[in-house]
Amino acid sequence: MKPSHAGHLAMLSFSVLIAGSFSLGALAANEITPLALNSVRFWIACAIIGTAAMVTTGIPRSAAQAPWRYLVLAGFFTTYFVLMFEGLKTAAPVSAAAVFTLTPILSAAFGWLLLRQVLTGRMALALGIGALGAIWVIFRADIPAILRFQIGAGEVIYFWGCVAHAAYTPLVRKLNRGEPTLVFTFGTLVAGAIILTFVGWNDLVTTDWAHLPNIVWITIVYTAVIASATTFTLLQFAALRLPSSKVMAYTYLTPSWVIVWDIALGGTAPPAMVLLGLILTVVALVMLLRD
Repeated sequence: MKPSHAGHLAMLSFSVLIAGSFSLGALAANEITPLALNSVRFWIACAIIGTAAMVTTGIPRSAAQAPWRYLVLAGFFTTYFVLMFEGLKTAAPVSAAAVFTLTPILSAAFGWLLLRQVLTGRMALALGIGALGAIWVIFRADIPAILRFQIGAGEVIYFWGCVAHAAYTPLVRKLNRGEPTLVFTFGTLVAGAIILTFVGWNDLVTTDWAHLPNIVWITIVYTAVIASATTFTLLQFAALRLPSSKVMAYTYLTPSWVIVWDIALGGTAPPAMVLLGLILTVVALVMLLRD
């Protein structure tokens, strides 16, 4: 399989798996603080990825060179996850996923700034179409609301998390020095776990872990194993093989997958007019993936 094809397959899997964290996260967001939840899930992910790295490529001493790289990457990625769960306290899962689809246009900007990756006219048009679709979903197809541009607090909080996510993607390629994907992921996860534990220590010790609802533990396990360890690895794998804008193009599938997840978890489908925005995001994805 060509490296680029492998990158595309990785991001397709990423879009399906990451969507679950929106639906589950919305159910658990008001039951535990974002810092406490993410601290635990990052340490679990560290154990999983660290074990995987040891039994496959091993962890060479060279990977410990310039450890500041992992701290920089972890700073951006932990910011994304904390703000995501903070935003999901009030934002609907589909609406938050629509905010996530604004990441490609932000990622393209950071890709040019950090790597001088050129944005073609067709890619710019695709990003614009995707942004239009995202806005349509965020405002739930309410044209007067779009004209007033009154965005919910949860969506605003999560948007800044998406800015951090967009910066993270090109930084992976810029800061990687040839380390295998699992090793590089492990270093970033360890740095993230340390940051979250330090910043969220008060939340960790005051949380009543023995009496948390089951949905919180389900969310922690899912986000640790799937939305941290697995998707973290998929994202870094793809970021080393595809341009930043194409990597993040797959986020356009996330709202559609979130609807599938919501229905599977007992929710209902959004109004038909909202689906128009989802169609626009899929059109943007197709345009971005063309060479």
